[in-house]
Amino acid sequence: MVARQLDEQIAGRFPVGRRLRILDVGMGQGTQALRLARAGHSVTGLEADAEMLASARAALASEPEGIRERVRLIEGDGRETGVHFLPGSFDVVLCHGVLMYVEEPDPMLAGLARMLAPGGLLSLLVRNADALAMRPGLAGDFGAALTAFDTAAYTNRLGLTVRADRLDALRATLAGIAAPLHAWYGVRVFTDNVGNDVELPADELERVLTLEDRAGRTDPYRGVAALLHLCGVRG
Repeated sequence: MVARQLDEQIAGRFPVGRRLRILDVGMGQGTQALRLARAGHSVTGLEADAEMLASARAALASEPEGIRERVRLIEGDGRETGVHFLPGSFDVVLCHGVLMYVEEPDPMLAGLARMLAPGGLLSLLVRNADALAMRPGLAGDFGAALTAFDTAAYTNRLGLTVRADRLDALRATLAGIAAPLHAWYGVRVFTDNVGNDVELPADELERVLTLEDRAGRTDPYRGVAALLHLCGVRG
């Protein structure tokens, strides 16, 4: 879903066929970075975890030469982008599934915005703090659901206690760092309690994706999504 939404924003902002300079902060195994490189873009992946970076390098090594030459992988922390890159170096900056591990995200977000050229796109994927009670509540853990109303912390699927973000707070932050919110989507409205390893027949999967796509851009459903995909534009 995030890939679909990101492609929609890129297509609406940049000329067709333009090779974009993309920075993927906290790229993990490089899934999104490689997908964008296959689409013809120049991608830099920044990852602090050595094992994740090794997985990304292994995946890149299996790609054709034309794709490998469009990708640069760097070991580094998203809070230190100014150490690695000059301001305005990128057309698109991705930061997906990273902010929940950062105790004070505002300085990092300001640094990411500085990496964008004017008119550049900042894509954030965060846990939705305004809907933390949904997962435990729908799973029947009503005590945990009640507790979730009073906190922005939660335990993720890795068993780690991390933090979530609120839409209004991020909207204010993006405005303050000159990358105001341009569009936002909900992600995993109906499927947050479905395991990542669950396999569906192709026709059923397409129905689920269509459902999630519709809900992720429709009020009030997107407001209770497990994740928020926010897109800011550098002024």
